[in-house]
Amino acid sequence: MASLPRIDPAQVLAHEFPESLFTYTERDVALYALGVGAASSDPCDPSELSYVYHPDGQSSIKVLPTFTVLYPVGFLDLIGSISGLHYDPKLLLHGEQYIEVYQPIPVNATIRNNIRIAGLHDKGKAAVVELETVSHNDDTGALLCMNRSTIFLRGAGGFSTSEIPFSFSNRTSLIAGVGSRTAAKKDVSAGGTSPDRVFEDHTHPSQALLYRLNGDYNPLHADPSFAKKAGFPQPILHGLCTLGFATKAVVTGFCGGDPSNVQSVQGRFLLHVFPGETLVTEMWKDEGQNRVDYKLKVKERNKVVLSGSIILRSTLSRL
Repeated sequence: MASLPRIDPAQVLAHEFPESLFTYTERDVALYALGVGAASSDPCDPSELSYVYHPDGQSSIKVLPTFTVLYPVGFLDLIGSISGLHYDPKLLLHGEQYIEVYQPIPVNATIRNNIRIAGLHDKGKAAVVELETVSHNDDTGALLCMNRSTIFLRGAGGFSTSEIPFSFSNRTSLIAGVGSRTAAKKDVSAGGTSPDRVFEDHTHPSQALLYRLNGDYNPLHADPSFAKKAGFPQPILHGLCTLGFATKAVVTGFCGGDPSNVQSVQGRFLLHVFPGETLVTEMWKDEGQNRVDYKLKVKERNKVVLSGSIILRSTLSRL
């Protein structure tokens, strides 16, 4: 197989994405909730059922803040369209996801997305590209949220021409005191203290097949032969699906089941999850920062697969 051409940083950073629209209904919100485990253990649990059903109509169901990761439609196609970004799709990994939420997420809406490249880094054996999506409600013009996705392109590094590895970053954070600094803060769990809350959830063997119906059709999560070529014995669960599980656990544990109490979500994907495994979310509350640090473990392998932090809104104020 011929080697790929080197990434051209100038072309990558000059790339402009067209503005896009994403229209969804309460059916899509409910499908997403099912995809991240809502009501899977107990469909009669009112706190879980409220993500997919409301007796007075579906337009009143609750919306998880991580639903907004669906706004930039065709994410793989977006990455593949970037001029000068050369990589092997089989070696693409989702490294981190960061979300800021400015208003409660509507159950039905048309969303206007503006996407830009927020970072490009040469890590030697891999390249890292950051895509940032700012989303407005197209009907009202209201600013709803910002998503930042950090993507690792294995085998695509080494494109720097100087002794100093190429690194570009231009990130946005519209919430004071929140943003890239959140991930750098000390994890309160590092000292070995017992978690304040623990939430256990079970994924189904078909979990990835269900979650992919939200629009992420990467064959890594469905095609056994593709997964083996990528180095996995079987298809793996979407990283963003595990982020949804963890966020739902924090909403249950610290928000009284109200997802609108979440101000920002940050997650770093550390290891793969196989559909059918048990997910255990351990959570630590930092009262001074109004922050919950979490670790998501696979119970069967006792491995941490996701870690991060979620900033909660003050109970006395709203944006």
